[in-house]
Amino acid sequence: MTGREVRHDDAELKKELDATLHARRELGEEYESALVDSFLEKVEQRLDGAVDRRVRRRLAEEQLVAARGARSPQSADSWGERFGFGIVSLVLAIPLSAIGVANAHLPGLLVAWAGIVGVNVVQASRLSPGFFGRRRSRQESDWEV
Repeated sequence: MTGREVRHDDAELKKELDATLHARRELGEEYESALVDSFLEKVEQRLDGAVDRRVRRRLAEEQLVAARGARSPQSADSWGERFGFGIVSLVLAIPLSAIGVANAHLPGLLVAWAGIVGVNVVQASRLSPGFFGRRRSRQESDWEV
Protein backbone atom coordinates (compact mmCIF):
# COMPACT_ATOMS: atom_id res chain seq x y z
CA MET A 1 0.00 0.00 0.00
CA THR A 2 1.21 3.45 -0.78
CA GLY A 3 1.12 6.34 1.64
CA ARG A 4 -1.91 7.81 -0.11
CA GLU A 5 -3.84 4.55 0.16
CA VAL A 6 -3.05 4.30 3.88
CA ARG A 7 -4.14 7.89 4.53
CA HIS A 8 -7.29 7.35 2.44
CA ASP A 9 -8.16 4.13 4.31
CA ASP A 10 -7.44 5.80 7.67
CA ALA A 11 -9.70 8.71 6.76
CA GLU A 12 -12.47 6.34 5.67
CA LEU A 13 -12.15 4.30 8.87
CA LYS A 14 -12.27 7.49 10.94
CA LYS A 15 -15.46 8.51 9.10
CA GLU A 16 -16.94 5.06 9.72
CA LEU A 17 -16.08 5.25 13.42
CA ASP A 18 -17.56 8.73 13.70
CA ALA A 19 -20.73 7.56 11.95
CA THR A 20 -20.94 4.52 14.24
CA LEU A 21 -20.53 6.68 17.36
CA HIS A 22 -23.12 9.16 16.07
CA ALA A 23 -25.57 6.31 15.35
CA ARG A 24 -24.98 4.92 18.84
CA ARG A 25 -25.83 8.30 20.38
CA GLU A 26 -29.04 8.51 18.36
CA LEU A 27 -30.16 4.87 18.66
CA GLY A 28 -29.19 4.28 22.26
CA GLU A 29 -27.30 1.58 24.11
CA GLU A 30 -29.55 -1.28 22.96
CA TYR A 31 -27.98 -1.11 19.47
CA GLU A 32 -24.40 -0.68 20.70
CA SER A 33 -23.26 -4.29 20.18
CA ALA A 34 -24.75 -4.39 16.66
CA LEU A 35 -23.04 -1.12 15.76
CA VAL A 36 -19.69 -2.29 17.16
CA ASP A 37 -20.00 -5.60 15.31
CA SER A 38 -20.77 -3.75 12.09
CA PHE A 39 -17.77 -1.46 12.51
CA LEU A 40 -15.45 -4.38 13.33
CA GLU A 41 -16.70 -6.24 10.27
CA LYS A 42 -15.75 -3.26 8.10
CA VAL A 43 -12.29 -3.12 9.71
CA GLU A 44 -11.87 -6.85 9.11
CA GLN A 45 -12.84 -6.43 5.44
CA ARG A 46 -10.25 -3.66 5.06
CA LEU A 47 -7.57 -5.84 6.64
CA ASP A 48 -8.50 -8.79 4.45
CA GLY A 49 -8.31 -6.56 1.38
CA ALA A 50 -4.87 -5.27 2.39
CA VAL A 51 -3.59 -8.80 2.99
CA ASP A 52 -5.02 -9.99 -0.33
CA ARG A 53 -3.29 -7.15 -2.16
CA ARG A 54 0.04 -7.95 -0.51
CA VAL A 55 -0.26 -11.65 -1.31
CA ARG A 56 -1.17 -10.94 -4.94
CA ARG A 57 1.74 -8.50 -5.26
CA ARG A 58 4.15 -11.05 -3.77
CA LEU A 59 2.92 -13.79 -6.13
CA ALA A 60 3.20 -11.44 -9.10
CA GLU A 61 6.78 -10.57 -8.10
CA GLU A 62 7.68 -14.26 -7.83
CA GLN A 63 6.10 -15.00 -11.21
CA LEU A 64 8.00 -12.09 -12.73
CA VAL A 65 11.29 -13.41 -11.35
CA ALA A 66 10.46 -16.89 -12.67
CA ALA A 67 9.49 -15.50 -16.09
CA ARG A 68 12.78 -13.64 -16.34
CA GLY A 69 14.59 -16.92 -15.92
CA ALA A 70 16.11 -16.30 -12.53
CA ARG A 71 16.96 -19.60 -10.94
CA SER A 72 16.04 -20.32 -7.39
CA PRO A 73 18.43 -22.40 -5.27
CA GLN A 74 16.07 -25.36 -5.50
CA SER A 75 15.93 -25.29 -9.30
CA ALA A 76 19.74 -25.56 -9.51
CA ASP A 77 19.43 -29.26 -8.73
CA SER A 78 17.21 -29.98 -11.70
CA TRP A 79 16.83 -33.48 -13.01
CA GLY A 80 17.32 -32.35 -16.61
CA GLU A 81 20.70 -30.78 -15.89
CA ARG A 82 21.96 -33.90 -14.12
CA PHE A 83 20.62 -36.17 -16.85
CA GLY A 84 22.15 -34.05 -19.62
CA PHE A 85 25.53 -33.95 -17.91
CA GLY A 86 25.46 -37.72 -17.43
CA ILE A 87 24.67 -38.32 -21.12
CA VAL A 88 27.42 -35.96 -22.29
CA SER A 89 29.98 -37.58 -20.00
CA LEU A 90 29.06 -41.07 -21.26
CA VAL A 91 29.26 -39.95 -24.89
CA LEU A 92 32.68 -38.40 -24.28
CA ALA A 93 33.80 -41.49 -22.36
CA ILE A 94 33.90 -43.55 -25.59
CA PRO A 95 36.60 -41.58 -27.43
CA LEU A 96 38.52 -40.91 -24.20
CA SER A 97 38.58 -44.63 -23.44
CA ALA A 98 39.78 -45.40 -26.98
CA ILE A 99 42.55 -42.80 -26.76
CA GLY A 100 43.62 -44.07 -23.32
CA VAL A 101 43.74 -47.71 -24.45
CA ALA A 102 45.53 -46.87 -27.72
CA ASN A 103 48.27 -44.90 -25.98
CA ALA A 104 48.78 -46.63 -22.62
CA HIS A 105 46.63 -49.79 -22.65
CA LEU A 106 45.01 -50.63 -19.29
CA PRO A 107 46.65 -47.79 -17.28
CA GLY A 108 45.46 -45.29 -19.92
CA LEU A 109 41.92 -46.66 -19.70
CA LEU A 110 41.98 -46.40 -15.89
CA VAL A 111 43.25 -42.80 -16.01
CA ALA A 112 40.57 -41.84 -18.55
CA TRP A 113 37.80 -43.33 -16.43
CA ALA A 114 39.22 -41.82 -13.24
CA GLY A 115 38.95 -38.43 -14.95
CA ILE A 116 35.37 -39.12 -16.08
CA VAL A 117 34.35 -40.23 -12.60
CA GLY A 118 36.12 -37.22 -11.05
CA VAL A 119 34.32 -34.74 -13.29
CA ASN A 120 30.96 -36.37 -12.49
CA VAL A 121 31.70 -36.33 -8.75
CA VAL A 122 32.52 -32.62 -8.89
CA GLN A 123 29.35 -31.94 -10.89
CA ALA A 124 27.23 -33.96 -8.43
CA SER A 125 28.70 -32.10 -5.46
CA ARG A 126 28.05 -28.75 -7.18
CA LEU A 127 24.41 -29.57 -7.89
CA SER A 128 23.73 -31.17 -4.49
CA PRO A 129 25.95 -29.51 -1.88
CA GLY A 130 24.83 -31.85 0.92
CA PHE A 131 25.38 -34.93 -1.27
CA PHE A 132 28.81 -35.73 0.17
CA GLY A 133 28.26 -34.11 3.57
CA ARG A 134 27.80 -36.01 6.78
CA ARG A 135 24.49 -37.73 7.30
CA ARG A 136 22.33 -36.81 10.25
CA SER A 137 21.95 -39.32 12.99
CA ARG A 138 18.49 -40.32 14.14
CA GLN A 139 18.86 -38.29 17.33
CA GLU A 140 19.59 -35.02 15.49
CA SER A 141 16.65 -32.97 14.37
CA ASP A 142 15.98 -29.74 12.53
CA TRP A 143 14.80 -28.17 15.79
CA GLU A 144 18.15 -28.40 17.55
CA VAL A 145 20.47 -25.46 17.37
